[in-house]
Amino acid sequence: MIKISKNNCLIVSIGLTCFLTACGANLKSAQEITAAVPADNFDLRYWKVTLPVDEDNNGKVDEVDVKALQIFSHPDFFYLDENGGMVFTSPNKGATTSSLASTRSELRQMNRGLNTKIGTHAPANNVVIAANKKADQFSSIGGKLNATLKINAVSLRAGYPDKRPAYTVVIAQVHSGKIKGNPGGYGFGNQPIKIYYKKFPGHDKGSIFWNYERNLPRNDPNRIDISYPVWGNTWLNKTDPGTEGISLGESLSYEINIHENMMHLTFQSEGHPDVKYSVDISNNVNPYGKVDKLDNPGGYTGDWFYFKAGAYNECNAKDAPHFVYTACPGTGDWATDKANGDFASVTFSKLVVSDSTPVI
Repeated sequence: MIKISKNNCLIVSIGLTCFLTACGANLKSAQEITAAVPADNFDLRYWKVTLPVDEDNNGKVDEVDVKALQIFSHPDFFYLDENGGMVFTSPNKGATTSSLASTRSELRQMNRGLNTKIGTHAPANNVVIAANKKADQFSSIGGKLNATLKINAVSLRAGYPDKRPAYTVVIAQVHSGKIKGNPGGYGFGNQPIKIYYKKFPGHDKGSIFWNYERNLPRNDPNRIDISYPVWGNTWLNKTDPGTEGISLGESLSYEINIHENMMHLTFQSEGHPDVKYSVDISNNVNPYGKVDKLDNPGGYTGDWFYFKAGAYNECNAKDAPHFVYTACPGTGDWATDKANGDFASVTFSKLVVSDSTPVI
């Protein structure tokens, strides 16, 4: 959309971003106007972004598709910082997807790129593991996500500080597709991995850990997240991680490499030991080689997947009995919530998706 403002400035509106193109003597070239967007520094040709806002007032969380993302930034929640890093910020209270309570400023892998004839949930836009009987119909078998980032902030307040998601932000996920009717016993929309950072307000450092979700129906009481430590504690341990933890602003890297049926994980940060895990997600054997009798025996064999990366703030504003609802304070006014520390934020200096590779 193109319009003239009251002060005779020419404004070009693309998606959610308005570019000031001409205002008297302050004329800017097209190159200058579109220079400072995340896609200038990162390959975002196969991603869309979800934001914690509803700026078009359609009652749905705002998403920016692959094409629009190439020239898009949001001044509060998705932008480049002064060092060229890609910043994702999510307030405790804001617009959310579907019936979920937690906000996100988060990328979703879109293997279709600009080919919108392929549906978001179509096989050609998603990946599977080798054990899937229909693997040849999908865009790829597995894939690899490499990232380097720092955590800028997690919420400083929580209504229920003892609930596990309090003070946490998810910085990466592998999400499976949700299929109505759960054909073949799959399609529950669970996650074989979510990478977390958690820092209690009174601690100098926080912890990095990852969760594996048993691939079971939502109403199955055994459908829980199982935590595995990286640096510091998991979300079950409330003690100060001390020197083993990760500070706000400290750089760390992760690699999620799903090759054939294996999910290989590597975590690195200067001054900390490298941490690696490998788990076969086509069965119910955990990373320590033990059979989990409560998990789906076929693991995630029947599911399809996509990577996600950014800031998924699990310190949400909903006040309800279930453990995921943390009643973290928030007004919905960004200036107020920012001043109160009621948000989560991360900055990526690297984010690359590629084909999977074997691990010897």
